[in-house]
Parts: sequence; C-alpha cells; structure tokens
Amino acid sequence: MRRPIIGVMGSGVDRHDELAVPLGRWIAECGHHLLTGGGGGVMEAVSEAFARVPGRPGLAIGVLKAVPAAQGGSIAWTPNSWLDIPIRTHLPLSGRDGTDPLSRNHINVLTADLVVGLPGGDGTRSEMELALRYERPVVLFLGGAPRPQDWPAIPVVATLEELARFAAPLLERLAAG
Repeated sequence: MRRPIIGVMGSGVDRHDELAVPLGRWIAECGHHLLTGGGGGVMEAVSEAFARVPGRPGLAIGVLKAVPAAQGGSIAWTPNSWLDIPIRTHLPLSGRDGTDPLSRNHINVLTADLVVGLPGGDGTRSEMELALRYERPVVLFLGGAPRPQDWPAIPVVATLEELARFAAPLLERLAAG
C-alpha cells in the first residue's frame, strides 16, 4: 500500500502553530507522508509537529529551492532540522515567481496527493494557483481567517475535523489502490 503524500503550503516566515501543529500531528498519526518546501515558518512548524509523533511510519519530505551562496558562486540550501528527506533542487525562484518554471512549487504541488494551504504570502498564493492549474486536490485550512477572494474555487475548512472529513474520500481511494 502506498502512503498518501500530504503537501502543506504556507508562510515561510510565520509558523501559524495553531494550525500547523495539529495538522502535522494528524498527518503523522494517520500514517501519511508530509511534503513541504522544507524551510521555516509553517514548513518548519508542521514538520516539527509531524516529526515529534512517536513511531510515525511516514516521512517528512522537503523540496528545497536553490539559494545562490554569497561566496564562490555555489548553491546553498537551508532545510529545517525536522526533515527526513531533504530534496535539493537547482530551482531558485519562489514567492511572486512561484509559478515560473524555475520554481520548486511545481514539484511540491505535483507530488502531493492532497495540497493543504495555510496562511501565507506570495509563495503560498502561487502554490494554490498551481494546484488549480494542475487540477490537484486542494483545500485551504485557515482556522478563523477569511477566505482569500482570489481563490473562490478552493474549498475552505476552519477545523482539523473538517479537514479530515474533506480528505477522507480521497485518502480512502488512495489506500484502496
């Protein structure tokens, strides 16, 4: 049986622990894999919560963007310390350029069986746009925050229980093969 991959997209700066921590635990307790951009903020918070679940069978995967190093023209990557598998790419773009072919966001969205969007900025916005473009299953987990007006086609859930109900049919289909 293949384990589903849940992609969590959100702020690279703000952790949004009230959403990311229970989400990371839930993904781990369900036995799924977690996929993020591998950086800070939401990516680090959800990865930490996921990694702290004892005996979890899933892996924390981070798809890292390339960052030009200050010296020598080499490439540097900055994975958070909670990843089991850091995937280092040559792709440098993110944020406002997140839909550009040179962005790792394409890999994040296309690899995830379910894309879960948390509050974030331009990078998160681009990942939601890509999820719609590639017709990937996607949901916004925003707690009490209002729905962004530019994503009327993306379902919004406020609680982890609502997210679990939304995801159940998809995850059951994946488990059945």
